[in-house]
Amino acid sequence: MQKSGELCCYVGYLLLLTFGLYNRGIVKKAFIFEVLVCAVAICSFASAKQLVLVADKDSTTTNIKSADLANIFTAHTRTWQDGKTIKIVMRDPSSEDAQLVLRRILNMTTEQARSFIQAHPGVIVVADSDDAILHFVSNNRGAIGVIDLYSLTKDVNVVKIDGKLPLEPGYLLKGN
Repeated sequence: MQKSGELCCYVGYLLLLTFGLYNRGIVKKAFIFEVLVCAVAICSFASAKQLVLVADKDSTTTNIKSADLANIFTAHTRTWQDGKTIKIVMRDPSSEDAQLVLRRILNMTTEQARSFIQAHPGVIVVADSDDAILHFVSNNRGAIGVIDLYSLTKDVNVVKIDGKLPLEPGYLLKGN
């Protein structure tokens, strides 16, 4: 989120510079409108939360259907096709990232998710950061987690959801 805030700040500086150039008669009013439209588009894109489903490097799963993902997160499916036990790690249900997962995959409230996690110890591990999720997933065979796209490292594999990667139109874990 800090990166998107910085980007919007730079766009704001660009707008101020453009208005200054307009006041000096260097640019025309139409140019200011074009810059303003671009600025709004850039800031709205930058502030949209983009999450990604990741798996350990040894995972053979490259694509998962959203219905299957819901079954995994609700403990109806506990093993991968190759027999490995599925280990789920995610942020605290009250976090912004978890809220998107709860809305898009589980259709649960924060309180329902907390109750589910407490009632199913060992099914979902709660982590306090994307780095902690990455560490858990990269060190546990069969593990999956949801992180911010901009936290992605080479230590994990991205798993497509319904055949789509992050940034593709219709990707399930695109926020806003």
